[in-house]
Amino acid sequence: MKLLRVGTAGAERPALLDRDGTLRDLSGIVPDIDGELLADASTLARVRAAAETPGVLPALDATGLRIGPPVGRIGKIVCIGLNYYDHASETGAEIPAEPILFFKAPDTVVGPDDGVLVPRGSRKTDWEVELAVVIGRTARYLGSAEEGLAHVAGYATAHDVSEREFQIERGGTWDKGKNCETFNPLGPWLVTADEVPDPQALPLRLWVNGELKQNGTTAEQIFPVGEVVRYLSHFMTLYPGDIINTGTPAGVAMGQPEPKPYLKAGDVVELEVEGLGRQRQELKDA
Repeated sequence: MKLLRVGTAGAERPALLDRDGTLRDLSGIVPDIDGELLADASTLARVRAAAETPGVLPALDATGLRIGPPVGRIGKIVCIGLNYYDHASETGAEIPAEPILFFKAPDTVVGPDDGVLVPRGSRKTDWEVELAVVIGRTARYLGSAEEGLAHVAGYATAHDVSEREFQIERGGTWDKGKNCETFNPLGPWLVTADEVPDPQALPLRLWVNGELKQNGTTAEQIFPVGEVVRYLSHFMTLYPGDIINTGTPAGVAMGQPEPKPYLKAGDVVELEVEGLGRQRQELKDA
C-alpha cells in the first residue's frame, strides 16, 4: 500500500493512493497514519481490504491538495552518517567500522513539496537524498538483520538537508547542522514493506535546478537496512512510527570541487527513491 497524509500543515488527513493512481480518503477508517496504526495488524488489514474493494473508500480531488509527511506523531528520527562507500570516498572519510549515528528532531519534518529554508548565516546548505525506514514493531536487542527487516513497516523518500559549516566547523556534534527548520522533507508516501521486496535494490536520484547531482543505489550501503535496525536496537528502543534515515550516496555539494555549489534561495531541488515517490522543494531564506 501507498499511505499518505494530505491537507494543510498540522491538519493532515490520512489517505491512500490506490493501484490506479486515485487518491482515496482513509479518515472514515483510521484517524491518522502513525505508529499506533503501523503497529496494529488488524486495522492495517482492514485498510488493505477497503483499498481492494471498489466503492468503499471515497476518492479525493488531488487538485491543489498539499501532501504532508506520510507519518504523523513521529517519536524520533535516527540518522546514519557515511553509509555509502562512494559518499565516504568523496568526502575523504574512512569507511566506518560501525554505523555513525546522529538525530534529527521530529519538528524538522515537512511535506515532500514544502519549501526548505536556508538558515540565517548559512554558507554551506547541502542536499542528501536518502531511503527512510519506518518502524512498525517495537525493537529491542534484535539478534539478526532478518529480525531487523521484520520490524520495518515501510519505506519513504527523505531529504536529509544539512548545513555543513554548522555540522563540521562549529564544534560539538553533527546535530547543529542537521536540525534547522524544514531540514527533513519526507514522503510523498509510506510504501508498506510488502511492496519493497529488497530495500538494497533501490535507485536514488537528486537534481538541483534540473541538473542530476546524485545517482546511486542502496546496494552500495555499507550497513544495509536490516543490519541498521538490528544495530540500533542494541543502543535504543525503536518504536512504531520512529524513522531511520539510512544515509546518502555520492554527489553532495560538500564532495564537489571548489567553488562548491551549496544551495541558496531560489534553487529548486528534486529527488526520488525509485518506487517511493518524488519530492520537489524551492529554497527560501529563513
